Amino acid sequence: MSNNCAAALLVYTLAQIFIVLRFIETKGMSIAPYFGLILLVAVIIPFCRNFEKRWANMSNSGLSEQSLAAKFRADQVILWLLALGLPVLFVAVIKAIASIL
Repeated sequence: MSNNCAAALLVYTLAQIFIVLRFIETKGMSIAPYFGLILLVAVIIPFCRNFEKRWANMSNSGLSEQSLAAKFRADQVILWLLALGLPVLFVAVIKAIASIL
């Protein structure tokens, strides 16, 4: 899971730079979206740390290989959905707020 968390954080950061920051800079909005970016970073790092702790403890749980593999795949999917989805969701929320104002 360590490799997945590291790669997901890297992709997440790149998505923040190339998707979110470009969107924010081109729209000329207030400083509020930048605080949102800080919030997104503050949320994802502890989440990845919890994944790491969970899998460090799960290796001693006595689960079968098949059960571990299924749990690993489910956690992997959740991690990547968050890493790819949060930046896109953030842009969608900013667009919605901008259209209201």
